[in-house]
Amino acid sequence: MTRRRARRGEQGITTAEYAVGTAAGAGLAGLLFQMLSGGFGDKMLKTLFDHVFSLLGIG
Repeated sequence: MTRRRARRGEQGITTAEYAVGTAAGAGLAGLLFQMLSGGFGDKMLKTLFDHVFSLLGIG
């Protein structure tokens, strides 16, 4: 019976971990969106595509 009681006391921990993980993921997504939607993102994507095309011999 003590095992069952111990497990019952820890049920909220996984919910809290999911909440922290979700908040961290949303924060990272927001940061990436801000970076990629600005001038830095445009320059980075252009450089990346130019590099990939040059490796493929297309550009």
